[in-house]
Amino acid sequence: MNPPKVSIIILNWNGLEDTIECLESLKKITYSNYEVIVVDNGSKRNDAQVLQEKFGDYIHLIRNDKNYGYTGGNNIAIRYVLKNYSPDYFLILNNDTVVAPDFLGQMIKVAENDASIGIAGPKVYYYGSSNRIQSAGARINMKTSQNSLIGIEQVDTGQYDLQQQVDYVSGCCLLIKKELIQKVGLFDESYFCYWDETDYCFRVRQAGYKIVYAPHAKIWHKKSITLQPWYRTMRRRDQANALPYSLYFMTRNNFKFMKKHATTKQYRSFLAYFFGYRFWFMTGVCLLYHRDIKLLIALFRGVRDGLFSFSSSARHYIRN
Repeated sequence: MNPPKVSIIILNWNGLEDTIECLESLKKITYSNYEVIVVDNGSKRNDAQVLQEKFGDYIHLIRNDKNYGYTGGNNIAIRYVLKNYSPDYFLILNNDTVVAPDFLGQMIKVAENDASIGIAGPKVYYYGSSNRIQSAGARINMKTSQNSLIGIEQVDTGQYDLQQQVDYVSGCCLLIKKELIQKVGLFDESYFCYWDETDYCFRVRQAGYKIVYAPHAKIWHKKSITLQPWYRTMRRRDQANALPYSLYFMTRNNFKFMKKHATTKQYRSFLAYFFGYRFWFMTGVCLLYHRDIKLLIALFRGVRDGLFSFSSSARHYIRN
């Protein structure tokens, strides 16, 4: 009997070297029943051509005409798969990851053992470190909308080797049962990027499924181990151009998520926390730590658009 069929979806956007390394690690996995769909999300260079020439029939390549973001790019691939293939699972995998040979088999084992599991996520390590944890699942405080990656920056000594339910798992690697796509739908494209995987995991939980951390599935993700005071996810070489872009969407989508999922009491608590502390802290970081007026403008626009559902600034920050 064949193991469940998995469609692995990888987005590439001007990240050719990362995507090649990710695909090379995938070619070494021990799981046999899978296919790889690579979506070039409107890269400026000839990334798609290079990937096709290098990997040939190993990948199914989709060439987008522009950057549709994490949500739009993945949705395009999911629709393509549903039309052309019959998978049992979708694996959404960031291109800036490398994977352990048995990671997919371990995730499938967890998902197959419990019909109520809708999404599984692996143990994520920092790239370049064999055992320093980036996340072992994640939690979110709905009173403040502050999320926390479980185990972040801890050396792995086996303290997170037990499977557990979590609020959400990192969007760098999501194993999603096909039936969820049919019941819950696709990613909410209004997010574009950031908070989208949290939103999707909450929708899955509202549909009655579990989000589970699979401790023996291991991947490595290229995030800097050096933390900025308010933003943990950007590599130093990307910060100059990407921080305003990221801060805008992180801020705007924080409000979008809370409007969508919080109770009235939780949303009021979030507003009190955000404007009583978080807003002023982030303002100080933009002005005093980064000394960057563009960051401050991105913060203000994110708050405005999040509160009042404007979209004009989003078009400004979407990078093609």
